[in-house]
Order: sequence, then C-alpha cells, then structure tokens
Amino acid sequence: MTQEKIALIEAKRIVLGVTGSIAAYKAIDLASKLTQAGAVVDVITTEAARQFVTPLSFQSVTGRPVYTDLWQPDSSGGLPTHIAHVGLGEGADLLLIAPATANTIAKLAHGLADDLLSVTALAVRCPVMIAPAMDGGMYQHAATQANLSTLQSRGVQIIEPEVGRFASGLVGQGRLPETPTLLGLVRRRLAQNGLLAGKRVVVTAGGTKEAIDPVRYITNRSSGKQGYTVTQAALDAGAEVTLISTVDYLPVPAGAVHIKVGSAAEMLAAVQQAVVNADGLIMAAAVADFRPATVATQKIKKSDGNQTGLTLELARTDDILLAVKSIRQQTGYPRCVVGFAAESHDLLTHAASKLERKGLNFIVANDITAPDAGFEVETNRITILDEGGGQKSYELLTKAQVGQVIVEQVAKILIDKSS
Repeated sequence: MTQEKIALIEAKRIVLGVTGSIAAYKAIDLASKLTQAGAVVDVITTEAARQFVTPLSFQSVTGRPVYTDLWQPDSSGGLPTHIAHVGLGEGADLLLIAPATANTIAKLAHGLADDLLSVTALAVRCPVMIAPAMDGGMYQHAATQANLSTLQSRGVQIIEPEVGRFASGLVGQGRLPETPTLLGLVRRRLAQNGLLAGKRVVVTAGGTKEAIDPVRYITNRSSGKQGYTVTQAALDAGAEVTLISTVDYLPVPAGAVHIKVGSAAEMLAAVQQAVVNADGLIMAAAVADFRPATVATQKIKKSDGNQTGLTLELARTDDILLAVKSIRQQTGYPRCVVGFAAESHDLLTHAASKLERKGLNFIVANDITAPDAGFEVETNRITILDEGGGQKSYELLTKAQVGQVIVEQVAKILIDKSS
C-alpha cells in the first residue's frame, strides 16, 4: 500500500546523497517513501555507493535522473551542464546524506570538494541533515566525533545512528535508522518555521485501562490512531509536542516526547503536569468514565463468584478536562483546549453540552456508529463546534487529514490570542 501525500513534504525539493556504506540499500526505500509523500527527490550517489546500489534503483523509485558524475554533462548520470550542481544545491529545500560514511563526514567537515556530492554540499543554501552509518568503532572514534562536532557548529543536523549488529559481526553504535525514523526526522526539520513554531502542545491518545485485578482491566475500542495523527500534525506545524498515550503498538512520531500511561488517574496526573505553561491541549484520548471501585490484589477466579457470574461495583473516574478547566482559570494555561465527543446518538447536542461545561475552545464530534468513522478505522467524519457558536462539518477524511484540520484550527486560535 502506498502512503498518502504529506502536506509538509509535498512539492519540496530534497537532494538525497548516498555514500559507500552497506546501509545504502535503505536509502532506496527512503527515496521511495519521500517520493510517495510528494517530494521531488534528486539523488546523488558517490562512486563508493555505486559498489552497493545502482543508480537505476533510485531512478526507478523517484522517476528522476540520478546524478553520479561532476564532469560529464549528459543524461547518463552526469549533470545537464558543467555548473548544474550549483542549481541542484541552491534550489533544494533540504540536503539529506543517508547513509554518510566516516570518509564523507571528514570531507564535509574540512570543506573538501572533489566529487559531485561534496561540491553540492558546499553550494547548498538549505538545511543539511547527515545520517552517519559505519562499522566497528568508527563512529565513536575521536576523529569522527570531532568532524561531527565541526559540522554541528555550522548548523548541520546529525541523525544519531542506532546501536546494533554490524555486517562485520560486531555490535555497537553505527547502524542507519530505519525509514520511518528518517522520514519523521525529515518532517521535523522541514517544520521548523511552521504555524506552531515555538509553541508547546500536549496531546492525549488511546483508551485508558482500568484494572479489575492483576490480570484484567476495563477499556474501550479506541485505537489511539487519531491522537497519533494529531501529534504528527502538530509536529509538522513546528510545535514541541508531548504525547500522553496508553497505546503500545503505534510508533511514536519522531520528535514527540512520549509519556506512557495506563489508567485515567495516571493520565490525569500526567496531563496536570504537562499543561503547565502549555499553549495547547488536544484531548483525543478516550478516557474511561468509570473504574472498578476496588481492585483485587489477586486474580479473581471463577470460584470466587456465585453461580450466575461476578458483580463489579464501578466508581466514577476524575474528569480530566474539568481539572484542566480549573487549572486554566487559575493560570491562563493552556491557552487553547480541544475536546472530543465520540457519541452513538444525539451527537451535536452532547457535543455542545460538553463544549460549554468543560470550557473548551472547540470540540471535535464524531458519530461512532458510522462504519467508516470513529474507532478502529483509518478514516473519520467530524463536526467542529466552537465556543462562539460556530459549526463546521467535514465529509470523509483520513485521520491524518483530520489531524491537520484540528491543528490548523488550534494555530488560528493561538495566533488570534497573540495578536
């Protein structure tokens, strides 16, 4: 399945430099995913890289020429003209070198320009990211670390390699991160001047789990997907994001601070701490309204109940948004609070009531009975109700698109409050 376009990346010109590491094969998938996201990807391969991967592989996934030769101005891997590397560099939105060998890092640190990639690196006027990948103890060597420090001092972002097993059989730090991590960090770099740049946003996600005994708990059908897409949208807008989540199986978007919680009480405590001086809170989590009044210290056995079953007494959980309302009245933070209303009937009536009672700036309402919206699907249908009485409905959107709609509304509110 191909990924959908990413608004932040679409139409961006990304120069992808590939150097002579065995990890070069991962760059093919990265080039493919960037292209699917809507980027225009120009690949430069070094001579050493072509010992591991062919230019045709990159051309196949990007649909564009692959640049290999500084001196040969033709269409077979060279540049259209002998000075095209200047345009290649100056016209880019991002230069990403992945994988970057110790040799390439040393050349860049010392300003050498003896091949197409190193010349282009000197010509670029865009952000530069480097993802080192090397075997053995090369990454930790003093020379490599000194070169990386030099590049960082010039504004180059270094993507830390991961710890793992190398092709040599050794284990250490030097493995190129996988494509989702690289793609997430690219998004983070491109978002630095977004609508929420400099803003702090807290997002909650997933259904809380209320313990019955050491083995069992009460929960709901929330997958957490909508909260995670909201998190990514806020990151794409340049925000510093804290994600408070009950979910284990979804990858945390690159750049988010992740706080793992389980119960409604744990989420309340985490939210109360995280919203101090926060600009926004987007409460996408499905927090349980009730919890078992008492939690058994030992696993409840069938023999513990009567012949007809087991009766559980339930108690109300604390209302997180009401607690935030109180904090907001005292401190003025968060400056924008967003709630969600997932309802099975009287959607807009319940949503409007919740909007008013909990002092929200706006609420996102969705009908969970719709088969293509709500829980456990990739799409949603929403209606946004705001504190001024406004109401706007959105037809079927992906959850990623819903995340963008919500974040754009938050940004508008924060901008209006600042002006």
